[in-house]
Parts: sequence; structure tokens; C-alpha cells
Amino acid sequence: MKRFTVTLSAVLAAGALLGAAAAQGKKAVHIDPAKATFKEQNPGVSVATVWGDYDKGPFGAFTKFAPGTKVPLHTHTSDLRLVVIKGAYIYKPEKGAEIRVGPGQYLFVPGGDRHESGGDAKEGALFYDTGTGPFDLVMVK
Repeated sequence: MKRFTVTLSAVLAAGALLGAAAAQGKKAVHIDPAKATFKEQNPGVSVATVWGDYDKGPFGAFTKFAPGTKVPLHTHTSDLRLVVIKGAYIYKPEKGAEIRVGPGQYLFVPGGDRHESGGDAKEGALFYDTGTGPFDLVMVK
């Protein structure tokens, strides 16, 4: 047991040193979605990448759905996580009830999940989302 404790302590210390070394030279980043540069990805859907690479992944981004935007049944290869900032993100699994994700609410969408999505009819949606890989939109036929 003593050997395990010493080994675990060494691993934790090495991890702390590596983490501290990786953090050196980094600084805080602040991005206001009201001032971010959004690029239209699909009709009614615009994205402002905050970190990573939206096309190659992983990534974090602000995404806007114009009011009434509806994306038909589709999947994504990678897991997605989102938190709504304004309006509402409308999530409808292939089999199940529609979920209205409002401001401050979180939604996890596992890769391969078949669903429809969209924005509130009046306000649309502004949300922050992250992906474990590149963002893709695979339409279900």
C-alpha cells in the first residue's frame, strides 16, 4: 500500500507541474457575443468560434438560430453540449417529446443522436456550444 501511495503522489505531483507549466503564458479571454463576428453556416444558423476549430474540432462557439429556424432530422458525429443565453433552442428527438431549452439551461446531445433542432419562433436562439470533434450536420434521409 505504501508503494501505491508513493506512486500516486508522484503521479499527482507530476500532473500538477505539467498543468502549471501548460498554464504559464496563458491569459484570460473575454468575448462578448454581441460584438463577436458570426459566419453563416447554414440558412438561419450563424456561428462565432471562440476556441478550437469548428471544422476540425474540438471547439467552443456562440451559435445563433434566427427566429423560426428549423433544422430537419439529423445527427452529429461528435457529442455536443450547449447552454442557452437568449431565446430558446428547440430540441426534438426522433422518438420523444420536444424540449424547449431556455436561457441558463444546459443540453447534452450525444454523437449519433437523431433529432430536429431550431430556434424560438419570435426570439430565435443564442447559445454557447462545445463539440468533442468537428461540427458536422448529417441529414437523415
